[in-house]
Amino acid sequence: MGHDDPPRHQVVADDLRRRLARGEWPVGAKLPSRARMAEEYGVNPNVMQKAQERLIIEGFLEGRAGSGTYVARPRERHRMTRSRPWKSPGGGPFAGGTAEPDHIGAWRARTQVRAPAPDHIARRLGIEPGQPCVRTSYEFLADALTSQYCISWEPAAAAGAPTVPAQRRPDTSGAVAGRLRSKGIDIVTTVEVPRPARATREQADLLGIGLGDLILVIERTYYTGDDRAVETSDIVVPDVRWEVAYELAVAGPESARSWAAEGPARPGGGARRTPGDPERGPRDTL
Repeated sequence: MGHDDPPRHQVVADDLRRRLARGEWPVGAKLPSRARMAEEYGVNPNVMQKAQERLIIEGFLEGRAGSGTYVARPRERHRMTRSRPWKSPGGGPFAGGTAEPDHIGAWRARTQVRAPAPDHIARRLGIEPGQPCVRTSYEFLADALTSQYCISWEPAAAAGAPTVPAQRRPDTSGAVAGRLRSKGIDIVTTVEVPRPARATREQADLLGIGLGDLILVIERTYYTGDDRAVETSDIVVPDVRWEVAYELAVAGPESARSWAAEGPARPGGGARRTPGDPERGPRDTL
């Protein structure tokens, strides 16, 4: 194999993908054993395993424990667009990450008013571990399936007044930022850190997917102009049903020149620190 040649498992996966597209095996058919297919392609079984795993991730194949590898039924993935939450005038408490309008549905929430902040949440919020927070778990439904779920944490004293549980909060803008503004908290920026992961048993049960299926975990934190974190969330999206796209504004000529001359600025001064920077503690494992 030359220096610029693609990895062998990628070559095998590409050829298998073409064979599947031609209908060589119908939907639901069991593929020949991994050893037999490895022999057919002249590769070792580990290479064939990596090739099949790639096609499983892409949704062409599915593995069944103790049974083998099968041709998967074609799946439809919807797009979930992440944008500034105040752009979306409605759609529940998580409109900043809406799905396609035709597919978004109901949501439900459960709130614990004085939940002690665990260490990793305390680091993200800049508070002491164990301080009381409002912990809200949201479940968002689309096409009668759970499209995502979110665990939100807010310092209980963030606005100097008791926080209204999620079930009784006014729908001020359909988003967390709008609700925080209704309490006098001015949200200026948000930081999101997306990380791919494999579903734990709890996550699989909540999302209606298989143990170990691909998920995307988005760590989101809202900041005020003085760099104070006022809410942080872990948002979990099943990869099998949704792709996540980010909608980012493009600065005009004047803003671009200012950026080039002065560097990225924000209210409060200094550069935005991500949750994994040393000032905020080590990177969290979600």
